[in-house]
Amino acid sequence: MPVRAFLFDFDGLILDTETASRAGWQWLYREHGHELPPEKWALMVGTVDGWDIWGHLEELVGAPLDRLAWNEQRYAHEVTLLEAEELRPGIADYLGYAERHGLKRAIVSSSSRRWIDMHLERLERVYGWDAIVTADHDPARAKPHPALYLEALEAVGVPAADAVAFEDSPNGALAARSAGIYVVGIPNNVTADLGLGEHVDLLLDSLADLSPGALARRLA
Repeated sequence: MPVRAFLFDFDGLILDTETASRAGWQWLYREHGHELPPEKWALMVGTVDGWDIWGHLEELVGAPLDRLAWNEQRYAHEVTLLEAEELRPGIADYLGYAERHGLKRAIVSSSSRRWIDMHLERLERVYGWDAIVTADHDPARAKPHPALYLEALEAVGVPAADAVAFEDSPNGALAARSAGIYVVGIPNNVTADLGLGEHVDLLLDSLADLSPGALARRLA
């Protein structure tokens, strides 16, 4: 297959936001004397409204919480952890390869555009994308639904057979495969035990383990 487009998930793939996000919610649960259930957290990774986390915590506490106030504190804790995060290994190499060889580059994420723009600006990676497609809190478009990937393919003008998606979570991988796209899975510390390998065409420990040229030759 000729590779004409690289489609990247964002959270946990380009940038390891997943570890900080989980840590923020773990902090919130512990502030109320409870532990965040890992099997429930897995339902939230890579999607929107995968699980009613606030409802669960309030059920444990036995009373409604001031969600706005507590969420501000949780978010501040999360952002503090994220300030030290850089591009995950191999990402810069793949972006550079795509630029040199005229491949389309897109971000396909269940997160909000505001969230992604904030991190791209900090990483000085705002420019160079042919498309950035986000769910913006809409569960009907979020992964594992294929809508975001179908929109991205249309935006970059490349058929599914000529694209490669890079994903770190089962929800993301299911979305890409449902859109007919070849999927490379690269788990992180949060998603390593979620069975990602069952949903991808190629599983890597790190994107740095396979050069973009070697991937292109493999697919050719």
